[in-house]
Amino acid sequence: MKTIRFDLGMACLLFSLVALRSFGQETQPTSLSVEEPKKVLGAIQDTSITPGVSATLAQGDAATTHLDNAVAALNKGDKATSTQELQTGIAGLEAQAKTDKTSFKDKLLAQASKLKALLPLIPDGALGNGVLGKAVSLAKLASGGSKLEGLLAAGSLLGKGSQLTSGLSGIGSALSGLGGGTQSSGQSLITKALSTVGKLNQGGLVAKAAEPVVKTEVSSLLNLIKGAL
Repeated sequence: MKTIRFDLGMACLLFSLVALRSFGQETQPTSLSVEEPKKVLGAIQDTSITPGVSATLAQGDAATTHLDNAVAALNKGDKATSTQELQTGIAGLEAQAKTDKTSFKDKLLAQASKLKALLPLIPDGALGNGVLGKAVSLAKLASGGSKLEGLLAAGSLLGKGSQLTSGLSGIGSALSGLGGGTQSSGQSLITKALSTVGKLNQGGLVAKAAEPVVKTEVSSLLNLIKGAL
């Protein structure tokens, strides 16, 4: 009887060891669970921009939104809101100029000063909608030029198609408020640039071939903007 108990005990012990070993093999992480995603040849991996440029872009977007609000409020006859929005937009332009590293820094400050001169005219009703609208369009043009030039100066444009598209669209909006030959020439350049910008996110040879073309087209637009300011 004692021998039988011993044999049964040994059998149980061996069975437990085998079961534990099998369980450990089943629960051991496989190499697939920690494998890094495979990189596709030619894909755009990094679309980030430098912190300084990012801050300038954000400040410019906020400033132009307030400037548009100022024009809209004046069109409705809301002088108080127009004044407040214009003050906020001017402060935004000045904040953008502080972080700006491009040749548009002085132009931003100049447009902000021109808008400040219009502030006292709003409460008295001496400022026409058309006058404020044109002044705001010029300020938006300076802000948009700063953003585009900042993107060009930040390095590679690969993967930045959406950022450039946003910048070009903003300049198109500013030009529409100016009219005349400047708007016509500018819109032509914008249309041409937009037809190429989308290729920057496609990766591979397509994106690399598009990059110098986009730089040339955007540079031509920036020269036109500087002339208008």
